[in-house]
Amino acid sequence: MKQFNFNIDEILQPQDWGFPVPIAYGPGRIKEISSFCKNLNINNPLIVTDSGSKDLPFIENLIKILTDTNIKSGLFYGISPNPRSDEIANGCSEFKSGNHDAIIAIGGGSAMDGGKSICLTANNDYPLFDFDWEKPAPKIGRENQFPKLITIPTTAGTGAETESTAMVTDIEQMMKFCICHPELKPAVAILDPELTLKLPASLTAWTGVDAMVHAIEGYIVPGFHPLCDGAALESLSLISKSLHLAVEEPDNLAARGAMLVASMLGGIAFIKGLGLVHAIAHMVGAEYNTHHGLTNAIILPTVLKYNLPTLEEKVKRMSQALQYEDATVATFIANQEKLLDRFNIPKGLNEIGVPEDCVDRIAKKSMVDTAFGTNPIDANINDMKKLVLASIVKAR
Repeated sequence: MKQFNFNIDEILQPQDWGFPVPIAYGPGRIKEISSFCKNLNINNPLIVTDSGSKDLPFIENLIKILTDTNIKSGLFYGISPNPRSDEIANGCSEFKSGNHDAIIAIGGGSAMDGGKSICLTANNDYPLFDFDWEKPAPKIGRENQFPKLITIPTTAGTGAETESTAMVTDIEQMMKFCICHPELKPAVAILDPELTLKLPASLTAWTGVDAMVHAIEGYIVPGFHPLCDGAALESLSLISKSLHLAVEEPDNLAARGAMLVASMLGGIAFIKGLGLVHAIAHMVGAEYNTHHGLTNAIILPTVLKYNLPTLEEKVKRMSQALQYEDATVATFIANQEKLLDRFNIPKGLNEIGVPEDCVDRIAKKSMVDTAFGTNPIDANINDMKKLVLASIVKAR
């Protein structure tokens, strides 16, 4: 990735966008949370975050802003890095007992998924996994409408703030499933790059590569979807200019802002679908509670080698977006590996506690994942076993 100068004035200028949901972007936009709540007739939101974020300054700051403007709120932080079905049930109980009327999901991808999942089930009696992506959408009427949802990402990676899908681990099967409903949309997503300034370099890299994986996998999914594909390529362009700066110059607010927008665009890109990186990572995360972005980053080279050889035209366009001088498949993969090396990403899942004896089990589970069905290249069980083993032992 080359060094490119930013138009600082543009990137740091507050912006309001209406696609795909209302988005308030810009440094300091968190300070407007009370206005957003009042405009949406929200009087008692439940703030949902992950267990690792509950003591961070942005939570205290959010509660203070609401309190100072006479908006009551509650806090639920019982969400693990890979949200579980029992945690969502606890969050629903907290929502009901506190007579809350909305959800503010703030934090990383797990907080987004946790908040959205609580929204799906807080005002109805449907079991959580009735909202599985593969099932007909449960009927939601005027009497059981979803609570209003505000999303505030504090990492630049998951891109989960503009859509309704969430990944949740079924604790009975120890498998992740994608849940959603077409009528659940964030009322507003607040993208404030100041909230990402304190993110450590390692997490900045892990989440940043996660955004890149979303854009790559979303783009190479087959099918004509120019909105998603355009978002994917612009995401990669922003990442090429800002990811290394965000990691290596952590106080670079322009880089932080560019990555936050790149992450959001990556989330739009994978409306089309994802691929085998995510299919494997979801099931590894469900069993071993690994960090999703880091897991994706480790698996990425193995799956690229499987997917890209017949996708030369798409590789060419992604290479252009990423500012690569050579647009061949081999160079694209080599450049991805160099970036992972630069960020000290482990070379195999075994380095983060995933054992070889899970290969058969993870391979079978991965083939049930929603992302498996939209991978551009078909894979059978033997292919999946090879990919999982390579990801564990030596992905690059």
